[in-house]
Amino acid sequence: MTFDEKTNMYYPSEDIIENANVKEYEQLYKYSIENRDAFWAEQAEHLQWYKKWDKVVDESNKPFYKWFAGGKINVVHNAIDRHLATPNRNKLALIWEGENGDVRTYSYHALNREVSKFANILKSMGVKKGEIVTIYMPQIPEQIYAMLACAKIGAVHSVVYGGFSHEALGDRVRDAESRVVVTADGGYRRGKVIDLKSIVNDAIDNCPTVEVVITVKRTAHEVVMVNDRDYWYHDLVSLPIASSVCETEQLDANDPLFLLYTSGSTGKPKGLIHSHGGYSVYTSTTHRMVFDIKPEDRYWCAADPGWITGHSYLVYSPLMNGSTIFIYEGAPNHPYPNRWWSMIEKYGINILYTSPTALRGLMRYGDSWVKKHDLSSLRLLGSVGEAINPETWKWYYSVVGNEKCPIMDTWWQTETGGFMITPLPIIPLKPGSASKPFFGNEIGIVNEHNQEVAAGEEGSLVIKSIWPGLATGIYNDPQKFIDTYWKKYEKEGWYEPGDSAKRDSDGYIWIIGRSDDVIKVSGYRLGTAEVESALVNHPSVVEAAVIPLPHKLKGNAIHAFVILNNGLTGSKELATEIKNHVSKMMGPIAKPEEIIFTDTLPKTRSGKIMRRVLKARALGLDEGDLSTIEE
Repeated sequence: MTFDEKTNMYYPSEDIIENANVKEYEQLYKYSIENRDAFWAEQAEHLQWYKKWDKVVDESNKPFYKWFAGGKINVVHNAIDRHLATPNRNKLALIWEGENGDVRTYSYHALNREVSKFANILKSMGVKKGEIVTIYMPQIPEQIYAMLACAKIGAVHSVVYGGFSHEALGDRVRDAESRVVVTADGGYRRGKVIDLKSIVNDAIDNCPTVEVVITVKRTAHEVVMVNDRDYWYHDLVSLPIASSVCETEQLDANDPLFLLYTSGSTGKPKGLIHSHGGYSVYTSTTHRMVFDIKPEDRYWCAADPGWITGHSYLVYSPLMNGSTIFIYEGAPNHPYPNRWWSMIEKYGINILYTSPTALRGLMRYGDSWVKKHDLSSLRLLGSVGEAINPETWKWYYSVVGNEKCPIMDTWWQTETGGFMITPLPIIPLKPGSASKPFFGNEIGIVNEHNQEVAAGEEGSLVIKSIWPGLATGIYNDPQKFIDTYWKKYEKEGWYEPGDSAKRDSDGYIWIIGRSDDVIKVSGYRLGTAEVESALVNHPSVVEAAVIPLPHKLKGNAIHAFVILNNGLTGSKELATEIKNHVSKMMGPIAKPEEIIFTDTLPKTRSGKIMRRVLKARALGLDEGDLSTIEE
């Protein structure tokens, strides 16, 4: 790639363009907007269907759209079954490394065997089509088997991140009315055993629907097992019930695939529903095109399946596209800050998809840990979870990618199922910009009168079109689905993501942050992401979060929480220096009132900073739902 100082853009090399799956953006985007149904029907042809759809999208019950209505499909048929009749049968589907150094690998043939066994175990426990199975596990292969096994037999999985408290887990089990819970005795995190089984035991004390708990032995520490409820997976898999042959259920395209609870800023998390047909088409298409997937790729999405990124881009779409996926159990800096880079070198990873939060955490240790390793196998990089600030983007590009790997900075949500705004490898890149809408998506940036704002002006992000990856509803609460995402722009029929953004003169979209994360100082609106980027631009700061606090004269004043580079200590002098740095970069209006030095920031497991928690703490208010906060 080459950098042009005049345009401040990074241009792909001729080699990247020549070998890309999609070689042109504008013309195909225009076609996808003008012929949306035809475009999505063409993408659906990349998958195998038991029965073709009667209609691409049924809009008779807006906003509960039914994609590929009348079609019969199963995501597992496309993620596993269809590969068994091709050379992919013997290709590696999964490479797994545990934090303690354990390694396991599975071909597509072997993955099918393990998923079929797990599916038959679930059947033996009476699991039926449409039943919701809760999965609470560490990042081990059995977590993936459990998800795929549920989908294979038509059950619905609800994956809960294996770091949530027993209260948060219990809330989700009760809401889903799960009868079966799949867990492990524990997992490894930073060299310590996380006792998951004890958390499950505490959680289901108040979950009367739970009858069966299947437990995988990972750490072999002592746990409490309850007779007639708890079963060891290794015991079950050795029984005749765990046959390696299990037929994949033929499902309606709109049958539910999974339930996934959003982090939610306040109140009870929402259980969003995604279905087999539209979700399969959308995620496989976005993955194939954006990451320019090749048959020989070894692909690593460093997300946990407890979040939508793990569902869409660690498990389902890569397997549908026949990729070799890599999964790592533990912390990125354990036992040393080179753990990720050593694994990329060891396994020859071609594509890395991770969050700015993880990158900033690794940036703190400097470049030397990265440069000790040969990362020449990397071909593409990706970013997810929040807007990536330009400084982190440049470090990722130059140090990790050695100035040759395009960065796919993706914007999307749990609700959208897949990428909504994203570059392609062939598109010139601007550090910090999510670039352009993905095919088929019409993105608007509007003012309070629902009119498009001018280039460079900030407004509310809206999605004016519908797409196959869209969630089909909120479990047991259809009205909340309408009220949360469709009510504000009911007349226009637009989807409301709740983010603010701006579009520059080149048509590139810049995500500013959650609409409720915009700070108004003396009548000026400042995006938290912009101020935080200015803070992180200071050489001493590796991560930052800003909140508005009441001010007699300004209405609000900016208070900044900053994490310093490894080995540095905060001081009054450094605080003043950082304030002046922000003022110089953004103007006096953005100068923070106060700098608070901290070692950690409250974040959701998907890497989003929980600014409302910082604000509540500063004001001495109730912090609200903390079930999704990371440790």
